[in-house]
Amino acid sequence: MVFHKYMLGGDRPKTMLKLLCVTAHPDDEAGAFGGTLLLYHDRGVETQVVCMTAGTAARNRGSSRSNEELAAMRRAEFAASCKLLNVSQYEVLDYPDGELDRTDYYRAVEDLTRRMRQIRPHVVLTFGPDGGLTGHVDHAMAGVFATLAFEWAGRPDRYPEQLEQGLTPHRAQKLYYLAADFVLPDRQIIAPATVTTRVEVGAERFEKKDEAFRQHTTQAPLFERVKKNLGQRGGGVEMYHLAVTRDPREAKHEADLFEGVVEE
Repeated sequence: MVFHKYMLGGDRPKTMLKLLCVTAHPDDEAGAFGGTLLLYHDRGVETQVVCMTAGTAARNRGSSRSNEELAAMRRAEFAASCKLLNVSQYEVLDYPDGELDRTDYYRAVEDLTRRMRQIRPHVVLTFGPDGGLTGHVDHAMAGVFATLAFEWAGRPDRYPEQLEQGLTPHRAQKLYYLAADFVLPDRQIIAPATVTTRVEVGAERFEKKDEAFRQHTTQAPLFERVKKNLGQRGGGVEMYHLAVTRDPREAKHEADLFEGVVEE
């Protein structure tokens, strides 16, 4: 598929295609979605990442002596990773790491709904309720919040105060969950998402994805383990489950997250 930033046959700018990725922790953007973010940036798509927590519940804490120090370090690592992945805009929210299943879901969905109405993405990536390859509960909850925001951002009866502040409803066109065709034997995955979409990101982008993950130096003890796990994912392929579409359609296999997406 060829992506156009401008209208054919005219000088008036056309809306750039936008991809929003919602994650739980700094390092998810690289370890889970890095190759895809690189690929679509290279194809002219504006990529954005919203991370729900600063990752202060991590076992690996680098040289930090407090949660405040760790949060600052992980935010800086996240920024370095996003820059390496050519992410257009990125943000870390302040939800409590390790406690997303006990947070105020209405407020969390409100925050993501606001950002979807501001960013106006065509495609949204996140984790499914299985929690991705690791089965992490925070991953699952980030995906639940993002799924509700995907649905509610287009409804004028949800968070109408945002509309009073000048935002308008937005209906993104496709929502994908991270998926894989294998499981990690030491993780408590119950029912993983089925693979509907295989995105060929290429070996070079997989290497850059690993480089981006290594920007998270507080997590250095995980580097080799993560690289081994990533290698199982098909060598240059990232997999997804198409969970929701704006317009009704038959299920089918895909190789492009923007297949059928209309620039508006």
